Amino acid sequence: MPRHAPPPFTPDLFGETPAELPREERLGAQALLLRGFALPFVDELLPALTAVEAAAPFRIMVTPGGQSMSVALTNCGALGWISDRGGYRYSPLDPLSGQPWPAMPEVFSCLAHEAAAAAGFAEFVPDACLVNRYLPGTRMSLHQDRDERSLEHPIVSVSLGIPAVFLFGGHTRRETAQRVPLLHGDVVVWGGEDRLRFHGILPIKEAVHPLLGAQRINFTLRKAG
Repeated sequence: MPRHAPPPFTPDLFGETPAELPREERLGAQALLLRGFALPFVDELLPALTAVEAAAPFRIMVTPGGQSMSVALTNCGALGWISDRGGYRYSPLDPLSGQPWPAMPEVFSCLAHEAAAAAGFAEFVPDACLVNRYLPGTRMSLHQDRDERSLEHPIVSVSLGIPAVFLFGGHTRRETAQRVPLLHGDVVVWGGEDRLRFHGILPIKEAVHPLLGAQRINFTLRKAG
């Protein structure tokens, strides 16, 4: 049974009033921003995130070129995304512990399923969830998500904590990217013809969220295997 119901907005940190922001914003033919969609799930999401972090702590990984990433990450689900000098890939094991990643919390799967369905992707069942922790000053450069075995499934991206500016570009790096403010509880879903769009996050501005403090938590759910 779907649990989603449109929640009241809380004040944002972009200097805009919530009433000025549409509930849904089409970013592409098959890309949709669902404002506040995750808010009804937050009471379950936050303790679930704490449990995931306890089992698989956040860590800074390195790129294949040996550079440290800006954003700390962890994973849950059957597969976890990792990066090291051997390349970008999915692994069933946490390289820090040698153990399987923690199981994906049911609330994560439920949120992903409902958000994907709202964006036109029925029956989405994720098997991988990458959790990123952004602190003020950190960013994510433009990139494509193409390490998954099949690109037929959408990506569901959930924002919690302090605001961010999401860059949603085209199918080449040189195309101008849209700049989209993301607030606590916003969900972006993209797939189909938009699945390989370049995307990223501008440097996070100093801010404090009443629930999560001076950090932004983003988790992206995918069908990777």
